[in-house]
Amino acid sequence: LSVVEYTSLAFSPSGQPYVAYLDGGQSGKATVIKYDGNNWIYVGNAGFTAATAIFTSLAFNPTDGYPYVAYGDAAYSYNSSVMKFNGTNWINVGNAGFSAGEAMNISLAFSPSGQPYVAYMDWTDSAKASVMKFDGANWVYIGNEGFSTGEADWTCIAFNPSDSLPYVAFRDYNLKATVMKFDGNNWVIVGNAGFSEGDADYVCIAFNPSDGQPYVAYQDGAYSLKATVMKFDGSNWVNVGNAGFSTGVGLYNSLAFGPSGVPYVAYSDGLNSYKATVMKYDSVYVGINERQRSKLLIYPNPAMDKITIETSSVIKGSNLAIMNLNGQELITRQLSERKTVIDISTMPSGVYFVRLTSEKTVEVGKIIKQ
Repeated sequence: LSVVEYTSLAFSPSGQPYVAYLDGGQSGKATVIKYDGNNWIYVGNAGFTAATAIFTSLAFNPTDGYPYVAYGDAAYSYNSSVMKFNGTNWINVGNAGFSAGEAMNISLAFSPSGQPYVAYMDWTDSAKASVMKFDGANWVYIGNEGFSTGEADWTCIAFNPSDSLPYVAFRDYNLKATVMKFDGNNWVIVGNAGFSEGDADYVCIAFNPSDGQPYVAYQDGAYSLKATVMKFDGSNWVNVGNAGFSTGVGLYNSLAFGPSGVPYVAYSDGLNSYKATVMKYDSVYVGINERQRSKLLIYPNPAMDKITIETSSVIKGSNLAIMNLNGQELITRQLSERKTVIDISTMPSGVYFVRLTSEKTVEVGKIIKQ
């Protein structure tokens, strides 16, 4: 077995897990593997990049379903490059090494319309944050290059599903967590700059599919380097549960949401020989049933045109939503009967979640659109 670094996990539109990483067995080049239901297999060639690839970041284009990988490209002085797998080969997206200089802490995300965006710590701009997107022909800056006030480490980008705006979280020049969003003209602070109580490392951002609020996870210097999660409630950044909730030191935090809106944090666990640990926050979700205990009956499944959703009972104020894997609500209904027929013929093929929300419970099911 070879040493791997900079692992990045993403799910394909059909629900298959893919992992990108720097492959020690391939001279440090990038490799992507996927789980086909029985085994982990290579996606294209192992070590497909021209040279060593650092800060690998994997994401799927929501419009064509292809996996893309952004990385610091040793063939171009560690400037940023992006490649995509077109079903046969890994090919460059625009020019290789497109950033003006060395790019660190690279983070890749897609706009809802399918444009790839890359956020990174820009070494040519005093280590400030920069964001570039591929417009179909060239990589161009979003707003000013080096837009942060000072050095921006652990840059992480995500899109708000409600307004499609890009948000970037990072450790700022005061070593605390800061989030900025691009409002269409400028990069502006979300809430207060440097909102974390202590120093923040391994900062990452994700949006709750239930309420659209941005959440940030980080290693918290105010709590013995344990993991902390905060969310922006529209006015302030507030703790989600206890600050420093991990039992030991938490490194390389990764934040994601379950389909019912429960936040999960994966991290390298200092209390357990730096092995992987995953924790979820569920104390505010009393009464919520996760997918495996869902009482929703969905048929036919898979389906092509219409589905019937049947519940054990209808609670006053129940709302139904069909969401994609990014948590975006594509169809919403207010239920008045136990059985509801929904036309899904215009939805692209793939895996979707069905969420039924009432005052006391959230039920989640999964459907496959053929």
